[in-house]
Amino acid sequence: MTDMTPEQSVPGCGSRADVRREQILAAAEACFRTHGFHGASMSKLCAQAGMSPGHVYHYFESKEAIIEGIVRRKADAILARVEATRNAPNVLDATLERAGEGIADKLDPDFAALELEIVSEACRNPRVARIVRDSDHEVLSNFTELVLGLRRDLGHEDSKETLDALVDMIAILFDGITVRGIRHPEMDRERVVALFEKTLRFLIVEWR
Repeated sequence: MTDMTPEQSVPGCGSRADVRREQILAAAEACFRTHGFHGASMSKLCAQAGMSPGHVYHYFESKEAIIEGIVRRKADAILARVEATRNAPNVLDATLERAGEGIADKLDPDFAALELEIVSEACRNPRVARIVRDSDHEVLSNFTELVLGLRRDLGHEDSKETLDALVDMIAILFDGITVRGIRHPEMDRERVVALFEKTLRFLIVEWR
């Protein structure tokens, strides 16, 4: 007979397990932002989540596994945004609009603190580096397909090297805004978002 946890053995309890996982991930995000990856001990994380260590380890075997869960959740949100963009009546306008939404996320101090903590850990920890890079590859591959379709509709015939450089440049702009938001929190965010959308339009529509 297959071993089951109590949550798995009862019909409909998969959603309860998902809630528990989300509870742990939310607690981990708060701890990582406040204490950093290494300062966020499992005891602090468990206290934040309101769970025993055994309960937390039932869902995540390590802090690296928790980071993987956080990165996976963020990637899924971006992929859902890209998919919604792809299905919009006007894909270019939707791309620009959702890019503005993404910039707003990147400028959020809590988002920035967590994002940079994970990237910093990726510089030291090979497992976290793999998690971050695999997620980035998945997201950018999906976004590249979107940009490729837009560029073809506009009459551009890009080589793979050209398209990859274009998408990397867009990613650099997205990633850089996070650091800029920390260095200059008083920036005029509305104007920055508007200028970013214009820059993105130029890169997609006119860049050769």
